[in-house]
Amino acid sequence: MTRMTLDLAVAIVDGALARGRAINCAPLTVAVLDAGGHIVALKRQDDSGILRVEIAVGKAYGALGFGVGGRELREKNPKFMAGVVSVAPGGMVPAPGGVLIRDPETNRIIGACGISGDTGERDEDCAVAGIEGAGRKADPGEAKTH
Repeated sequence: MTRMTLDLAVAIVDGALARGRAINCAPLTVAVLDAGGHIVALKRQDDSGILRVEIAVGKAYGALGFGVGGRELREKNPKFMAGVVSVAPGGMVPAPGGVLIRDPETNRIIGACGISGDTGERDEDCAVAGIEGAGRKADPGEAKTH
């Protein structure tokens, strides 16, 4: 059974940042939280905006809080989500870029990666790359088709 460790979190962050450099993302902030919502690793690239830490953590926290990736959270009822955001103790951002980290053998959630700095889709791409590069299963959530 896998659990979130500092070494694993750092590997995910570093892999996500490497992907961001490879696809020319704007400066990123990457946060990895354990399953309990605690920050295990966080890096903010030079020139990443001043709210990026809170947004990255909020994307990861929201994914953990609902047990679905940010892509799926974006599809939830906007009025309901506004209410939840107002009561989430650490802040919550229901948007792509919040990706659950699952144990590949048990599918159990062991944490989440949140990224902010570029578009939500590119943030998500980098999170998935970091998670999968560390040998874990990335779960960004599924957007509903209308």
